[in-house]
Amino acid sequence: MCTRVVWPNANGSVIVGRNMDFHMDLLTNIWKYPRGIERTDGVAGDLTWTAKYGSIVATAFDLIATDGMNEEGFAGHILWLAESNYGKPEASATQLSQAIWLQYYLDNFATVAEAVEWTESTGVQIAQLFDPTGHLVPTLHLAINDATGDSAIIEYTDGTPTVHHSRDYKVMTNSPTFDKQLELVKQYDGLGGDKPLPGSTLASDRFARASWYVEHQVQPKTQLDAIAAMFSIIRNAAQPFRTPEPGKPDASQTIWQVVLDLTNKRYVFESTTRPNIVWIDLDDMSFTEGSKVLKLDLISQLALEGGLAGNVSHKFTDVGPEVTEVLATGVKALEFVANKKDEFTALKTLVQGYVGSKK
Repeated sequence: MCTRVVWPNANGSVIVGRNMDFHMDLLTNIWKYPRGIERTDGVAGDLTWTAKYGSIVATAFDLIATDGMNEEGFAGHILWLAESNYGKPEASATQLSQAIWLQYYLDNFATVAEAVEWTESTGVQIAQLFDPTGHLVPTLHLAINDATGDSAIIEYTDGTPTVHHSRDYKVMTNSPTFDKQLELVKQYDGLGGDKPLPGSTLASDRFARASWYVEHQVQPKTQLDAIAAMFSIIRNAAQPFRTPEPGKPDASQTIWQVVLDLTNKRYVFESTTRPNIVWIDLDDMSFTEGSKVLKLDLISQLALEGGLAGNVSHKFTDVGPEVTEVLATGVKALEFVANKKDEFTALKTLVQGYVGSKK
């Protein structure tokens, strides 16, 4: 599920590209959140905070933060990692739900260094979302980057965070874990070895191609050149439409892609199923505390004729208290189900055993 690329020296700008690969439409819209929003951890409510920074966030089903950038030029990106193992968080541990994980970082940090220090000092644990119907449960890792060009990847394979922090860590894909990706990529020509660049959609192959191309970019003359160059890189790492591979959402088609200018605070979005590229200039938006939460409707408004296109910074709308209340209920439902996953698992086992005994 996805590729993320950082170009930290694009003629004075930090440019980031990201593909979202998944086996189904995530009904992604973009939300504007102002400073001052009160939030909780999505687990037991023990961790609460007030958002220090406003942000632009691309969501899944309007409930889960998947990608975004805050007003300081700090950005984060959720990607799939099959090897993720969050363990069972202790009740006394600092915890975040997967649904709110990225949002916490966007709300609270201006730099990667700040985010890394908090992550390592708290040992924050992640409460995994749970699907009682028995479908695939998300296994995710997080990439963060900022307007200085700094970068970090945060993974959980033993219940605790492993942080890979360096300006040199420009690319992130999926399996295997990041440390192994760094070794695998060394076998290719131009990256330490003599093998030709691989061409498949495997995460390791996408990692190699994106690494090579971001290192072989000419300096752009304009922001348009920089954004176009990054789109060319992530399109090269995109995945074609096809029958999804069972149990591998990371081995699925690209459904949308974004390019971020962290220096000039521009967020560019392109759907692969709904035409028209749109962008948001954060400097044109108000993130003042007390201002409204606003939504950019990408599901129904990216029509070919008469739909959104170009600069949509002023096309966000107020969804009203009724929709906000429904979404708040949805978040609480995610929290409830996650907290009851042991009970759901036991019930599922009981039902399966009962059905099996009747055969």
